[in-house]
Amino acid sequence: MNSEQIKFDENGLVPAIIQDEASGTVLMLAYMNAESLAKTLETGATWFYSRSRRTLWRKGETSGHVQAVKEMYYDCDADTILVKVNQTGAACHEGTFSCFSRRLDAAAEQAEKLVDPDKVYKEPLAGVLYELYDVINDRKYHPKEGSYTNYLFEKGQDKILKKVGEEAAETIIASKNNDKAEILYEMADLWYHCLVLLANHSITPSELFEELKKRRK
Repeated sequence: MNSEQIKFDENGLVPAIIQDEASGTVLMLAYMNAESLAKTLETGATWFYSRSRRTLWRKGETSGHVQAVKEMYYDCDADTILVKVNQTGAACHEGTFSCFSRRLDAAAEQAEKLVDPDKVYKEPLAGVLYELYDVINDRKYHPKEGSYTNYLFEKGQDKILKKVGEEAAETIIASKNNDKAEILYEMADLWYHCLVLLANHSITPSELFEELKKRRK
């Protein structure tokens, strides 16, 4: 990346879009100046400029939720940067994996009227897992009364592990019964509880995906 090509605005800043490399999830939008861009390129960790504090800051310096830079690009006008990272923990200060976790339902409803559902590709598995993980992580940091997920976190790891074991056993039984509907139901329960276990240890799906890549044999 040739940083000399970057066109900073009148305040000496350029917007940086941060994207999770493994899933493609857009994590956050922040701003860089020439110094933070140079430190990002030099260290391999994301550095930004805080417009409110008027100082540089490194992502994860207090939370530990660091971003390891994998690839960097700039757009055709050279006034926006795209940074692909390996995200540790939650990118958002509110505890969700992505800062973009609030859906504009009204816009979504309008969009659905314009699209033929039979011509839309099904959502990628990674996207589904991240969406569910974000909900689970949100319950972890923002408890909601009556939430089963919160119940699991309140009971702690032993309860979560017990449920993982129970759902694994029920998935085995469903498979032995050759019942597709039962297999799908029990395996969904198993995957859900596995995601709760990941969130309990502050491990993200992208870290799991990186480990799964090693199984390509």
